[in-house]
Amino acid sequence: MTAKGRRVLIVDDEPQILRFLRTSLTANDYDVLEASTGAEGLRRATAEAPDLIILDLGLPDMDGKDVIRHLRSGSDTPIIVLSVRAREAEKIEALDLGANDYLTKPFGTGELLARLRAALRHQAQKTGEAEIFTSGGLTVDTVRRVVKSGEEVVHLTPKEYDLLRVLVQHAGRVLTHRQLLQAVWGPAHIEDATYLRVFVGQLRRKIETDPARPALIVTEPGVGYRLVID
Repeated sequence: MTAKGRRVLIVDDEPQILRFLRTSLTANDYDVLEASTGAEGLRRATAEAPDLIILDLGLPDMDGKDVIRHLRSGSDTPIIVLSVRAREAEKIEALDLGANDYLTKPFGTGELLARLRAALRHQAQKTGEAEIFTSGGLTVDTVRRVVKSGEEVVHLTPKEYDLLRVLVQHAGRVLTHRQLLQAVWGPAHIEDATYLRVFVGQLRRKIETDPARPALIVTEPGVGYRLVID
């Protein structure tokens, strides 16, 4: 996916961060919009329909998590949080509210650009309602419910397939333990993290080249899991 013409709204009140992001994104062919407050960010998001939003949580007029709440009430635009808040609880809350990803400051330009590309690819796949997902040798045909690792058909249990399907639907996005448990096992099991660890382990043994060093289903420590888009 090309970045050319993609509009990224940066909502951050730190001038040096804004300058750094503007320079980095412009150099990689993104069109950059800027806002230094939550209110301005919400206004520009509504008026100018960016393809992606980069959001700081520590804004001068409101908490960034409130910005996510407002955005998610009427928009599914990808949101990547950049914040100095490194506590797992902060990450989990932002992701549970609907953020697509979370990077802690300081961050590397390469990693940020990779997260942007993944979020935009996920959005394109979702809006295009792709029937076949491929990444790293994994192929998932969501219509025929066929899963392949390379050319070999992988046989999954119903719950393993349900878990993989949810990860595919949100490929490239961090999903929290709670989000996955809710989607696969229902609200009665949102605290049963053991279920999740067991089934993620089973999936990895079936679809990963080296389950001990997973490259497809990666762990976000203390937060959740991400299905990698290559």
